[in-house]
Amino acid sequence: MNIVTVGIDLAKNVFALHGVDQSGKAIFIKPKVVRGQLLDMVAQLPPCLIGMEACSGAHHWARQFSRFGHTVKLMAPKFVAPYRMSGKRGKNDAADAAAICEAVTRPNMRFVPVKGIDQQAILCLHRTRQGFVEERTALYNRLRGLISEFGVVLPQKVERLRREIGAHLEALPGWANRCVGDLLVHADRLNERIEEYNQAIAQAAKQDQRSRQLMQLPGIGPTTASALVASLGGGHDFKNGRQLAAWAGLVPGQYSSGGKARLGRITKAGDAYLRSLLVMGARSVLAGLGDKQDRFSRWARNLVERRGYWKAAVAIAAKNLRLAWAVMHYGEDFRRIEETA
Repeated sequence: MNIVTVGIDLAKNVFALHGVDQSGKAIFIKPKVVRGQLLDMVAQLPPCLIGMEACSGAHHWARQFSRFGHTVKLMAPKFVAPYRMSGKRGKNDAADAAAICEAVTRPNMRFVPVKGIDQQAILCLHRTRQGFVEERTALYNRLRGLISEFGVVLPQKVERLRREIGAHLEALPGWANRCVGDLLVHADRLNERIEEYNQAIAQAAKQDQRSRQLMQLPGIGPTTASALVASLGGGHDFKNGRQLAAWAGLVPGQYSSGGKARLGRITKAGDAYLRSLLVMGARSVLAGLGDKQDRFSRWARNLVERRGYWKAAVAIAAKNLRLAWAVMHYGEDFRRIEETA
């Protein structure tokens, strides 16, 4: 079989494969392949292009298939959907595999970088930490909702909430007092866990050369540097920093027609976690500007005056991401203008 492209619809136990030759004719269709047979079946195929959706387990399978000489590409599911031909007949795994096989050959398709084992191990730290952060946020929201039933409105800031809630505990009925107390104890435990993961991420960042280089950029600390390296590796999947910024959703969307170019809000495509870290880092840069007179600080201060706080924060986040691509791509050869001037 002269198979040149294969689309694989991933699942937990049953997979679907769709392969085509150079002319695009389907010559390899396997609608039901159990998990234990998938690796052997792919190993028997001649080296070809394999496309998959970037879903759970995709990076693991990409690493496995690459060992057999295949070129593996991952795509966001939303970019595959337009190529699905099922229409009104509904959705099925075989149609999904055919759509993936078609989508992976498109010249303008945007692909997701395949992550290594070490990268995914670091991302486990970030995802677990972020889960604790989201749980803590939900807990404080629950606490505000419960105590508001007794006429007490607590402030949004956690520090003020913890200071003021003590004065209201004694006035609460027995069971309500116990519930609020239990929630506060649980919040303390979550804070401890988050701090443990912060320290683990900081330690991992200190041990990585690329992370140490990234932390030299303004607004990029251990958490952001570690997340960038774990998500992007060396940044070699992107031609330049602007392409990376577009992938991360830090560029304005275009709404152009009739020769008139209109730019709207940022697209917010790509990794929301990375984008939020970069924007928070940019906000810390703006908060620490003070009366600094270096080139970057003057530019940032002028940007706030011209475009406003939030647009300036996004612009700094995008600039930092472009600089981060240069750091990861060129390594030791990269030097900022301020350092060479």
